Amino acid sequence: MHVDMNAFFASVEQRCDPALRGKPIAVVGSAKRTVVTTASYEARKLGVKTGMNKFEAKKACPSLILVIGDNRKYIDASVRILEILKSFSPKVEAYSIDEAFLDITGCLKPFGSPEALARAVKERIREGVGLTCSIGIAPNKLLAKLASDMQKPDGLVIIDEAGKAKLLEDLPVGELWGIGPRLTEHLGRLGVKTCGQLGRFPASVLRERFGIIGERLRLMGQGVYSSEVVPIGQEEEAKSVGHSTTLPADTSEKAEIKRYLLKLSEMVGARAREHCLKGGKVCLTIRYPDFYTFSRQRTLPVHTNDTRAIYASALAILESMRLRTAVRLLGVSISALAKGSGQMALFEEDRRREKLLEAMDEVNRSFGEYTVTWGTLLDEGGGSEDDTGVISPAWRPVGVKRVNVK
Repeated sequence: MHVDMNAFFASVEQRCDPALRGKPIAVVGSAKRTVVTTASYEARKLGVKTGMNKFEAKKACPSLILVIGDNRKYIDASVRILEILKSFSPKVEAYSIDEAFLDITGCLKPFGSPEALARAVKERIREGVGLTCSIGIAPNKLLAKLASDMQKPDGLVIIDEAGKAKLLEDLPVGELWGIGPRLTEHLGRLGVKTCGQLGRFPASVLRERFGIIGERLRLMGQGVYSSEVVPIGQEEEAKSVGHSTTLPADTSEKAEIKRYLLKLSEMVGARAREHCLKGGKVCLTIRYPDFYTFSRQRTLPVHTNDTRAIYASALAILESMRLRTAVRLLGVSISALAKGSGQMALFEEDRRREKLLEAMDEVNRSFGEYTVTWGTLLDEGGGSEDDTGVISPAWRPVGVKRVNVK
Protein backbone atom coordinates (compact mmCIF):
# COMPACT_ATOMS: atom_id res chain seq x y z
CA MET A 1 0.00 0.00 0.00
CA HIS A 2 1.20 3.50 -0.85
CA VAL A 3 -0.33 6.38 1.11
CA ASP A 4 0.12 9.83 -0.47
CA MET A 5 -1.23 12.87 1.35
CA ASN A 6 -3.11 15.31 -0.87
CA ALA A 7 -1.43 18.73 -1.37
CA PHE A 8 0.06 18.15 2.07
CA PHE A 9 1.53 21.52 3.11
CA ALA A 10 -1.41 23.45 1.66
CA SER A 11 -3.96 21.07 3.19
CA VAL A 12 -2.37 21.44 6.63
CA GLU A 13 -2.58 25.23 6.34
CA GLN A 14 -6.24 25.04 5.26
CA ARG A 15 -7.00 22.72 8.14
CA CYS A 16 -5.39 25.11 10.62
CA ASP A 17 -7.06 28.24 9.19
CA PRO A 18 -10.71 27.75 8.15
CA ALA A 19 -10.59 31.06 6.26
CA LEU A 20 -8.26 29.42 3.72
CA ARG A 21 -10.49 26.45 2.98
CA GLY A 22 -11.81 26.26 -0.56
CA LYS A 23 -9.49 29.05 -1.69
CA PRO A 24 -6.44 29.02 -3.99
CA ILE A 25 -3.38 29.08 -1.74
CA ALA A 26 0.30 28.39 -2.21
CA VAL A 27 2.79 27.55 0.53
CA VAL A 28 6.10 29.41 0.17
CA GLY A 29 9.24 30.02 2.20
CA SER A 30 9.95 33.09 4.28
CA ALA A 31 12.87 34.34 2.18
CA LYS A 32 12.41 37.16 -0.35
CA ARG A 33 13.17 34.80 -3.22
CA THR A 34 11.16 31.66 -2.77
CA VAL A 35 9.11 29.22 -4.79
CA VAL A 36 5.82 27.42 -4.43
CA THR A 37 6.39 24.19 -2.49
CA THR A 38 2.76 23.08 -2.62
CA ALA A 39 -0.40 24.60 -4.05
CA SER A 40 -3.94 23.74 -3.02
CA TYR A 41 -6.08 21.94 -5.57
CA GLU A 42 -8.07 25.14 -6.02
CA ALA A 43 -4.84 26.89 -7.07
CA ARG A 44 -3.70 24.01 -9.26
CA LYS A 45 -6.89 24.23 -11.30
CA LEU A 46 -5.96 27.84 -12.08
CA GLY A 47 -2.45 26.97 -13.29
CA VAL A 48 -0.30 27.28 -10.16
CA LYS A 49 2.45 24.65 -10.08
CA THR A 50 5.12 23.53 -7.63
CA GLY A 51 8.43 25.25 -8.34
CA MET A 52 6.94 28.50 -9.67
CA ASN A 53 8.30 31.66 -8.12
CA LYS A 54 5.85 34.00 -6.41
CA PHE A 55 5.51 36.29 -9.41
CA GLU A 56 4.80 33.44 -11.85
CA ALA A 57 2.24 31.99 -9.45
CA LYS A 58 0.50 35.34 -8.99
CA LYS A 59 0.43 35.87 -12.74
CA ALA A 60 -1.23 32.49 -13.24
CA CYS A 61 -3.70 33.15 -10.43
CA PRO A 62 -4.10 36.81 -9.35
CA SER A 63 -6.36 35.77 -6.45
CA LEU A 64 -3.71 33.40 -5.09
CA ILE A 65 -3.10 33.59 -1.33
CA LEU A 66 0.55 33.11 -0.38
CA VAL A 67 1.09 31.38 2.97
CA ILE A 68 4.52 31.24 4.61
CA GLY A 69 5.17 27.63 5.58
CA ASP A 70 5.43 26.49 9.19
CA ASN A 71 7.61 23.38 9.38
CA ARG A 72 6.42 22.49 12.89
CA LYS A 73 2.87 21.98 11.64
CA TYR A 74 3.96 19.66 8.83
CA ILE A 75 6.27 17.56 11.00
CA ASP A 76 3.59 17.23 13.68
CA ALA A 77 1.01 16.09 11.12
CA SER A 78 3.48 13.70 9.46
CA VAL A 79 4.44 12.02 12.74
CA ARG A 80 0.79 11.62 13.72
CA ILE A 81 -0.03 10.06 10.35
CA LEU A 82 2.86 7.60 10.68
CA GLU A 83 1.61 6.56 14.12
CA ILE A 84 -1.81 5.84 12.60
CA LEU A 85 -0.24 3.80 9.78
CA LYS A 86 1.83 1.77 12.24
CA SER A 87 -1.39 0.74 13.98
CA PHE A 88 -2.41 -1.03 10.74
CA SER A 89 0.90 -2.69 9.85
CA PRO A 90 4.21 -3.31 11.65
CA LYS A 91 6.05 -2.59 8.38
CA VAL A 92 5.75 1.11 7.52
CA GLU A 93 8.34 2.92 5.40
CA ALA A 94 8.37 6.71 5.65
CA TYR A 95 9.27 7.53 2.06
CA SER A 96 8.93 11.28 2.57
CA ILE A 97 7.18 13.78 4.81
CA ASP A 98 3.85 13.11 3.05
CA GLU A 99 4.25 9.59 1.63
CA ALA A 100 4.56 6.12 3.13
CA PHE A 101 4.60 2.51 2.04
CA LEU A 102 2.97 -0.27 4.06
CA ASP A 103 3.42 -4.01 3.70
CA ILE A 104 -0.12 -5.21 4.43
CA THR A 105 0.62 -8.91 3.95
CA GLY A 106 -0.94 -10.65 6.91
CA CYS A 107 -2.89 -7.54 7.99
CA LEU A 108 -6.09 -8.16 6.04
CA LYS A 109 -7.95 -10.61 8.29
CA PRO A 110 -9.63 -8.00 10.57
CA PHE A 111 -10.84 -6.08 7.49
CA GLY A 112 -11.66 -8.81 4.99
CA SER A 113 -10.15 -7.15 1.92
CA PRO A 114 -7.45 -4.67 0.85
CA GLU A 115 -10.11 -2.14 -0.10
CA ALA A 116 -11.73 -2.29 3.35
CA LEU A 117 -8.34 -1.84 5.01
CA ALA A 118 -7.56 1.17 2.78
CA ARG A 119 -10.88 2.80 3.60
CA ALA A 120 -10.22 2.28 7.30
CA VAL A 121 -6.81 3.97 6.91
CA LYS A 122 -8.36 6.92 5.08
CA GLU A 123 -11.05 7.31 7.74
CA ARG A 124 -8.56 7.18 10.63
CA ILE A 125 -6.36 9.83 9.00
CA ARG A 126 -9.38 12.02 8.26
CA GLU A 127 -10.65 11.75 11.84
CA GLY A 128 -7.28 11.90 13.58
CA VAL A 129 -5.44 14.52 11.52
CA GLY A 130 -8.18 16.21 9.51
CA LEU A 131 -6.56 15.48 6.13
CA THR A 132 -7.30 13.36 3.07
CA CYS A 133 -4.98 10.98 1.26
CA SER A 134 -4.86 8.95 -1.93
CA ILE A 135 -4.05 5.25 -1.60
CA GLY A 136 -2.69 2.76 -4.09
CA ILE A 137 -2.60 -0.99 -3.49
CA ALA A 138 -0.65 -3.39 -5.69
CA PRO A 139 1.69 -6.40 -5.63
CA ASN A 140 4.79 -4.18 -5.26
CA LYS A 141 5.94 -0.65 -4.38
CA LEU A 142 6.33 0.47 -8.01
CA LEU A 143 2.73 -0.30 -8.91
CA ALA A 144 1.35 0.88 -5.57
CA LYS A 145 2.93 4.29 -6.09
CA LEU A 146 1.57 4.41 -9.62
CA ALA A 147 -1.91 3.51 -8.35
CA SER A 148 -1.97 6.21 -5.65
CA ASP A 149 -1.36 8.87 -8.30
CA MET A 150 -4.18 7.75 -10.59
CA GLN A 151 -7.10 9.28 -8.66
CA LYS A 152 -6.45 12.52 -6.78
CA PRO A 153 -7.48 13.88 -4.43
CA ASP A 154 -8.87 11.34 -1.94
CA GLY A 155 -8.54 8.42 -4.35
CA LEU A 156 -8.26 4.66 -3.94
CA VAL A 157 -6.95 2.46 -6.76
CA ILE A 158 -6.08 -1.24 -6.64
CA ILE A 159 -3.88 -2.90 -9.26
CA ASP A 160 -3.75 -6.69 -9.26
CA GLU A 161 -1.56 -9.14 -11.16
CA ALA A 162 -4.31 -9.86 -13.68
CA GLY A 163 -4.82 -6.23 -14.61
CA LYS A 164 -1.28 -4.84 -14.59
CA ALA A 165 -0.34 -5.87 -18.17
CA LYS A 166 -3.34 -4.07 -19.68
CA LEU A 167 -2.70 -0.98 -17.55
CA LEU A 168 0.99 -0.76 -18.47
CA GLU A 169 0.67 -1.47 -22.19
CA ASP A 170 -0.03 2.13 -23.26
CA LEU A 171 1.16 3.93 -20.13
CA PRO A 172 3.92 6.49 -20.89
CA VAL A 173 7.23 5.40 -19.35
CA GLY A 174 7.55 8.77 -17.60
CA GLU A 175 4.59 7.83 -15.38
CA LEU A 176 6.67 5.19 -13.62
CA TRP A 177 8.37 5.99 -10.32
CA GLY A 178 12.10 6.51 -10.91
CA ILE A 179 11.91 7.36 -14.62
CA GLY A 180 12.41 11.11 -14.86
CA PRO A 181 12.37 13.52 -17.83
CA ARG A 182 15.95 12.87 -18.95
CA LEU A 183 15.62 9.10 -18.85
CA THR A 184 12.26 9.39 -20.62
CA GLU A 185 13.99 11.40 -23.36
CA HIS A 186 16.78 8.83 -23.75
CA LEU A 187 14.28 5.97 -23.94
CA GLY A 188 12.29 7.91 -26.53
CA ARG A 189 15.35 8.07 -28.75
CA LEU A 190 15.34 4.26 -28.71
CA GLY A 191 11.69 4.28 -29.75
CA VAL A 192 10.49 3.34 -26.26
CA LYS A 193 7.59 5.54 -25.25
CA THR A 194 5.24 3.21 -23.34
CA CYS A 195 5.74 0.73 -20.53
CA GLY A 196 4.57 -2.04 -22.83
CA GLN A 197 7.35 -1.22 -25.29
CA LEU A 198 9.86 -1.01 -22.45
CA GLY A 199 8.84 -4.41 -21.11
CA ARG A 200 9.43 -6.04 -24.51
CA PHE A 201 12.60 -4.14 -25.44
CA PRO A 202 15.79 -6.30 -25.68
CA ALA A 203 17.52 -6.33 -22.31
CA SER A 204 20.94 -6.47 -24.01
CA VAL A 205 20.36 -3.12 -25.73
CA LEU A 206 19.13 -1.52 -22.51
CA ARG A 207 22.18 -2.82 -20.62
CA GLU A 208 24.51 -1.49 -23.31
CA ARG A 209 22.83 1.92 -23.25
CA PHE A 210 22.11 2.35 -19.52
CA GLY A 211 24.46 -0.06 -17.80
CA ILE A 212 23.41 -2.08 -14.79
CA ILE A 213 19.97 -0.45 -14.56
CA GLY A 214 19.05 -1.59 -18.09
CA GLU A 215 17.67 -4.95 -16.98
CA ARG A 216 15.79 -3.30 -14.12
CA LEU A 217 14.16 -0.85 -16.53
CA ARG A 218 12.86 -3.72 -18.64
CA LEU A 219 11.38 -5.39 -15.54
CA MET A 220 9.78 -2.10 -14.49
CA GLY A 221 8.09 -1.93 -17.88
CA GLN A 222 6.59 -5.32 -17.05
CA GLY A 223 5.45 -4.15 -13.61
CA VAL A 224 8.07 -6.23 -11.81
CA TYR A 225 9.78 -4.63 -8.80
CA SER A 226 11.64 -6.45 -6.03
CA SER A 227 12.34 -3.72 -3.45
CA GLU A 228 10.63 -4.46 -0.14
CA VAL A 229 9.13 -2.07 2.40
CA VAL A 230 11.88 -0.87 4.74
CA PRO A 231 10.40 -0.23 8.20
CA ILE A 232 11.15 3.02 10.03
CA GLY A 233 14.49 2.75 11.81
CA GLN A 234 15.85 0.08 9.46
CA GLU A 235 16.81 2.34 6.56
CA GLU A 236 20.17 1.99 4.82
CA GLU A 237 23.00 4.06 6.15
CA ALA A 238 23.24 7.50 4.56
CA LYS A 239 25.77 7.95 1.76
CA SER A 240 26.08 11.70 2.28
CA VAL A 241 24.94 14.56 4.51
CA GLY A 242 24.24 17.88 2.83
CA HIS A 243 22.38 21.17 2.82
CA SER A 244 21.74 23.72 0.09
CA THR A 245 20.08 27.11 -0.03
CA THR A 246 18.86 29.52 -2.69
CA LEU A 247 20.31 32.93 -1.87
CA PRO A 248 17.94 35.88 -1.26
CA ALA A 249 19.55 37.61 -4.25
CA ASP A 250 22.15 36.57 -6.84
CA THR A 251 25.54 37.64 -5.57
CA SER A 252 29.18 37.76 -6.65
CA GLU A 253 30.36 39.12 -3.31
CA LYS A 254 32.90 36.65 -1.91
CA ALA A 255 32.25 37.79 1.67
CA GLU A 256 28.54 37.04 1.32
CA ILE A 257 29.18 33.68 -0.33
CA LYS A 258 31.61 32.76 2.46
CA ARG A 259 29.01 33.53 5.13
CA TYR A 260 26.56 31.14 3.50
CA LEU A 261 29.24 28.49 3.12
CA LEU A 262 29.93 28.72 6.86
CA LYS A 263 26.25 28.45 7.69
CA LEU A 264 25.79 25.43 5.42
CA SER A 265 28.94 23.83 6.82
CA GLU A 266 27.59 24.21 10.35
CA MET A 267 24.24 22.65 9.36
CA VAL A 268 26.06 19.71 7.76
CA GLY A 269 28.51 19.31 10.64
CA ALA A 270 25.81 19.46 13.32
CA ARG A 271 23.71 16.76 11.62
CA ALA A 272 26.75 14.57 11.05
CA ARG A 273 27.82 14.91 14.70
CA GLU A 274 24.30 14.08 15.90
CA HIS A 275 24.49 10.74 14.08
CA CYS A 276 28.19 10.06 14.80
CA LEU A 277 29.14 10.35 11.13
CA LYS A 278 32.33 11.75 9.65
CA GLY A 279 33.01 12.54 6.01
CA GLY A 280 36.10 11.84 3.93
CA LYS A 281 35.05 14.17 1.08
CA VAL A 282 33.51 17.63 0.92
CA CYS A 283 31.42 18.68 -2.06
CA LEU A 284 30.53 22.25 -3.06
CA THR A 285 27.53 22.79 -5.35
CA ILE A 286 26.91 26.07 -7.18
CA ARG A 287 23.99 27.19 -9.31
CA TYR A 288 24.10 30.25 -11.56
CA PRO A 289 21.09 32.49 -12.32
CA ASP A 290 20.54 30.62 -15.60
CA PHE A 291 20.11 27.44 -13.48
CA TYR A 292 23.35 25.88 -14.71
CA THR A 293 24.41 23.74 -11.74
CA PHE A 294 27.73 22.01 -11.07
CA SER A 295 29.59 20.39 -8.18
CA ARG A 296 33.25 20.07 -7.21
CA GLN A 297 34.60 17.87 -4.45
CA ARG A 298 37.73 17.61 -2.37
CA THR A 299 39.16 14.64 -0.48
CA LEU A 300 40.04 15.34 3.14
CA PRO A 301 43.27 14.16 4.82
CA VAL A 302 41.19 12.65 7.65
CA HIS A 303 37.47 12.02 8.15
CA THR A 304 35.76 14.85 9.98
CA ASN A 305 32.48 16.39 11.12
CA ASP A 306 34.14 19.57 12.40
CA THR A 307 32.33 22.62 11.02
CA ARG A 308 35.57 24.53 10.49
CA ALA A 309 37.25 21.70 8.60
CA ILE A 310 34.21 21.29 6.34
CA TYR A 311 34.07 25.06 5.78
CA ALA A 312 37.81 25.30 5.08
CA SER A 313 37.54 22.59 2.43
CA ALA A 314 34.44 24.15 0.82
CA LEU A 315 36.20 27.52 0.81
CA ALA A 316 39.32 26.00 -0.78
CA ILE A 317 37.14 24.59 -3.57
CA LEU A 318 35.55 28.01 -4.07
CA GLU A 319 38.92 29.75 -4.19
CA SER A 320 40.23 27.26 -6.75
CA MET A 321 37.62 28.25 -9.34
CA ARG A 322 36.67 31.37 -11.22
CA LEU A 323 32.98 32.17 -11.05
CA ARG A 324 31.69 33.21 -14.46
CA THR A 325 28.70 35.06 -13.04
CA ALA A 326 26.76 35.70 -9.85
CA VAL A 327 25.67 32.76 -7.69
CA ARG A 328 22.03 31.79 -7.17
CA LEU A 329 22.34 28.65 -5.02
CA LEU A 330 25.00 27.13 -2.79
CA GLY A 331 25.22 23.61 -1.40
CA VAL A 332 27.68 21.86 0.91
CA SER A 333 27.79 18.13 1.61
CA ILE A 334 30.10 15.46 2.98
CA SER A 335 30.37 11.92 1.63
CA ALA A 336 32.56 8.81 1.98
CA LEU A 337 31.00 8.58 5.42
CA ALA A 338 32.43 6.66 8.35
CA LYS A 339 30.42 5.72 11.42
CA GLY A 340 31.71 6.25 14.95
CA SER A 341 33.67 8.81 16.90
CA GLY A 342 37.00 7.77 15.38
CA GLN A 343 40.41 8.30 16.96
CA MET A 344 40.62 10.41 20.09
CA ALA A 345 42.14 13.83 19.52
CA LEU A 346 45.79 13.86 20.58
CA PHE A 347 46.38 17.57 21.03
CA GLU A 348 44.82 19.90 23.57
CA GLU A 349 43.71 22.40 20.92
CA ASP A 350 41.87 19.68 19.00
CA ARG A 351 40.19 18.44 22.18
CA ARG A 352 39.07 21.97 22.98
CA ARG A 353 37.56 22.31 19.50
CA GLU A 354 35.64 19.07 19.97
CA LYS A 355 34.29 20.18 23.35
CA LEU A 356 33.25 23.53 21.87
CA LEU A 357 31.27 21.82 19.12
CA GLU A 358 29.68 19.43 21.64
CA ALA A 359 28.60 22.37 23.79
CA MET A 360 27.18 24.29 20.80
CA ASP A 361 25.24 21.24 19.65
CA GLU A 362 23.79 20.63 23.11
CA VAL A 363 22.59 24.22 23.49
CA ASN A 364 21.11 24.32 19.98
CA ARG A 365 19.32 20.99 20.45
CA SER A 366 17.79 22.28 23.68
CA PHE A 367 16.89 25.84 22.68
CA GLY A 368 16.68 25.83 18.87
CA GLU A 369 19.08 26.17 15.95
CA TYR A 370 21.47 29.15 16.03
CA THR A 371 20.88 29.92 19.71
CA VAL A 372 24.67 29.70 19.78
CA THR A 373 26.38 30.33 16.47
CA TRP A 374 29.52 31.69 14.85
CA GLY A 375 30.13 35.42 15.14
CA THR A 376 30.52 35.70 11.37
CA LEU A 377 26.87 34.68 10.96
CA LEU A 378 25.50 37.46 13.15
CA ASP A 379 23.76 40.30 11.33
CA GLU A 380 24.32 43.93 12.20
CA GLY A 381 21.58 43.81 14.81
CA GLY A 382 23.29 40.99 16.68
CA GLY A 383 21.00 38.19 15.58
CA SER A 384 21.52 35.34 13.16
CA GLU A 385 19.89 35.43 9.76
CA ASP A 386 16.62 33.54 9.41
CA ASP A 387 16.38 32.44 5.81
CA THR A 388 14.87 29.04 6.41
CA GLY A 389 12.26 27.79 3.99
CA VAL A 390 9.70 25.06 4.01
CA ILE A 391 11.14 21.73 5.06
CA SER A 392 12.21 19.38 2.27
CA PRO A 393 9.60 16.83 1.21
CA ALA A 394 12.36 14.22 1.65
CA TRP A 395 12.26 14.75 5.43
CA ARG A 396 11.94 11.58 7.48
CA PRO A 397 11.17 11.10 11.19
CA VAL A 398 14.47 9.32 11.92
CA GLY A 399 18.03 9.30 10.56
CA VAL A 400 20.13 12.04 8.98
CA LYS A 401 17.22 13.29 6.83
CA ARG A 402 15.42 14.43 9.97
CA VAL A 403 15.81 18.19 10.42
CA ASN A 404 15.28 19.90 13.75
CA VAL A 405 13.00 22.93 13.68
CA LYS A 406 12.26 25.52 16.35
